[in-house]
Amino acid sequence: MLSDFFLSRVLENLSTALLLIDREHKIIYTNPAAGMLLQTSQKRILSRKFTELFLQCDDKLVNEFPVILDAGHTYTQRECQFVLQNGQGLLADCSVASNTIEGQEYLLVEMQSKDRLIRISREEQLQENQETAEILVRGLAHEIKNPLGGIRGAAQLLDAELTVPDHHEYTQVIMDESDRLRNLVDRMLGSNKALKRSALNIHEILERVCSLIHAESGGRIQIIKDYDPSIPDLNGDKGQLIQAFLNIAKNALQALNKQADEGSNASITIRTRTLRQFTIGYFRHKLVAKIDIIDNGPGISKDFIQNIFYPMISGRAEGTGLGLSITQSIFTKHEGLVECESKPGETNFIVYLPLASEKAVQEQTT
Repeated sequence: MLSDFFLSRVLENLSTALLLIDREHKIIYTNPAAGMLLQTSQKRILSRKFTELFLQCDDKLVNEFPVILDAGHTYTQRECQFVLQNGQGLLADCSVASNTIEGQEYLLVEMQSKDRLIRISREEQLQENQETAEILVRGLAHEIKNPLGGIRGAAQLLDAELTVPDHHEYTQVIMDESDRLRNLVDRMLGSNKALKRSALNIHEILERVCSLIHAESGGRIQIIKDYDPSIPDLNGDKGQLIQAFLNIAKNALQALNKQADEGSNASITIRTRTLRQFTIGYFRHKLVAKIDIIDNGPGISKDFIQNIFYPMISGRAEGTGLGLSITQSIFTKHEGLVECESKPGETNFIVYLPLASEKAVQEQTT
């Protein structure tokens, strides 16, 4: 027979939220996945009634609880609508089964977030788009750099043959512009340097970014820090991660400059949290750091937000459109992910970085 300890560990590592409910609809057991799904702690869930977990609960599901207890059957309801205590909506598939434990009847509620499956599908599409863009950029870069080398070499030879001093200015322009285009292509390709991984505290990285943004803004932008100090170290490249987060923060700063100039409230909120049993791409990680970088600027249009991570896409006339592309590439090399959600008055760049040292588990998401 399997020990109770072994069984409890199995339940604790499930990605499906489990709630064990008595006849009064009070919760007597929950696993960590439920706390993550409901965005609250396990202690806050226990001893509360199921309906008390939500501002708005699916009445059809709850009305079936007495029937399931009496009949002893299983009930499944797809796409149940809930509103969590923090005001966030939740769409979930729910299965409820009657269970007899030590002579008492209980309900076992399984909740699987549909939002999660939608997010996984979106992440897979995002990663595929990034891979396609990288292939196109590398092919384009190869076609550009080869003739650029020839143009610059020819300009150097021509410069050596010129006898009129004033004409050297023209060949110098050709060489300078060739160098500028080569540097632009190199930036499009991103860094090819191998990651110099070491144990890093994510808050040290974010504090460095905050100090740089504070200095650049001259203190005009309010920086709000909402850190979870219990987040363990991650294994990453400090320099590259600072660059990636700085690119995001600078985008937020540029979005807020007009508000700051007009004397309106302009703020950047940096929030850190941990997520358990979280899927990035095709892999489920035991523990992931979630970093939100939120500004209260005008927002990004729906048409533009779909393309912001592509190279050469910029919302500013003076922008090169390479910052967010490079940022995504850095997080991808760290097995992480960056997403963006935006509406008028709030833009949130969400970064996920694996923390657990255990090897990630490949997850089927078909």
